[in-house]
Amino acid sequence: MHNILSDYQTINYLEKKWGSSFYLLNTNKLRENYKQINSAFKSRYRNFIIGYSYKTNYLPYLCKELSKLGAYAEVVSRLEYDLAIKLGEDPKKIIFNGPLKSRDDIFLALKNESIVNLDSIYEVEFVKEYALNNQNNQIKVGLRLNFDISENGVSALQEGYELSRFGICVENGNMENIISELKDKQNVKIVGLHGHFSTRNRSVENYRKITETLCFLAKEHFPDSIEYIDVGGGMYGELPKSFQTNAPTFDDYADVICKIMNDEWGNFSKKPTLIIEPGISMVANTFTFFAKVIETKVIRDQNFVLVDGSVHNIKPTMHRKNLPMKIVASNEDRKYGIYNIVGYTCMEKDYLAHEVQGEIPNQGDFVSFENVGAYTIVFNPPFIKERPSIVAKDGDEMFVVRKKETLKEFFNENIYAF
Repeated sequence: MHNILSDYQTINYLEKKWGSSFYLLNTNKLRENYKQINSAFKSRYRNFIIGYSYKTNYLPYLCKELSKLGAYAEVVSRLEYDLAIKLGEDPKKIIFNGPLKSRDDIFLALKNESIVNLDSIYEVEFVKEYALNNQNNQIKVGLRLNFDISENGVSALQEGYELSRFGICVENGNMENIISELKDKQNVKIVGLHGHFSTRNRSVENYRKITETLCFLAKEHFPDSIEYIDVGGGMYGELPKSFQTNAPTFDDYADVICKIMNDEWGNFSKKPTLIIEPGISMVANTFTFFAKVIETKVIRDQNFVLVDGSVHNIKPTMHRKNLPMKIVASNEDRKYGIYNIVGYTCMEKDYLAHEVQGEIPNQGDFVSFENVGAYTIVFNPPFIKERPSIVAKDGDEMFVVRKKETLKEFFNENIYAF
């Protein structure tokens, strides 16, 4: 992969085939990430499942590759559920989460014996109705729980929110009410507890609290019927060195989570399965975005490098932190200075990189941005320009896994009125 990332002739050749901006997926790195995560946890706790978080990047080729390795499909909408089915995923290996499930969604997932984690009270009514209509079937569900994971009164959640808006509240009695309601149905069994929290620092301590709480509640309410403990996703993966973040490793997370699972369930003849739902940690470092330099210009005393790409392609949240990047240059004759890399949209804030210090790219060069595999594909809007192609590299072979959009796909005639 190194030669491809740095060789101008190769990138220039790829541009002619797939456009002046494109993503490159390193399939080998994807497999390596899966194996590292799986090994870290399974070596410490054998009953273990990875549920890949589709919402992070639901490129069909990528999802199928992870399924081949053994990953379950963790989905949060009917769209994603249907995609998993279309890709040939075994419905029993689909974990259906998310805050918005319709009656039809619940009925289909239960019929298919998928893993369903109920997020809200309204979903319980659908389960009860399905149970009433299918009294000869044993129905299994899980509960996504909401509980306090703050540290000394300081919120651990993203953006500093005091409360998570997801899941069934433990503290106010909603969980116990739901347990009581579902126990009244002879053919319904609660077999799993789920505790995903989106936290600011992704610390090991957060996962300690989540795992301990889920295990405590499972042993208190379902000691004989619990089949899985799902601690969710949001863990750090391998980060670029330029981020200079002392992030936990997969082994660090696994040490804490698996020790709790072993301590809590070691004396049980049937130990619950541990589920994690990685997204960012699985795919972030598997994608690189290449964009051709269209112009380098000076406004007052500042250098601006215009590329055939947008902040949407690499940083959909538009944060100001610069991603790892390289210049793939046609020659060595470049000036040195401070420059900004800007995109093709008409928004002033379309900056792909701020105040970069180094050799300034020339017109016709390419700039590559690394670590762009998470959320870029799914958040990237068809805004002003078509979405770029995605090329996968598997060994020495390269092939397109998403074509560059044309007007026909951009404005789908099946849904737009002309």
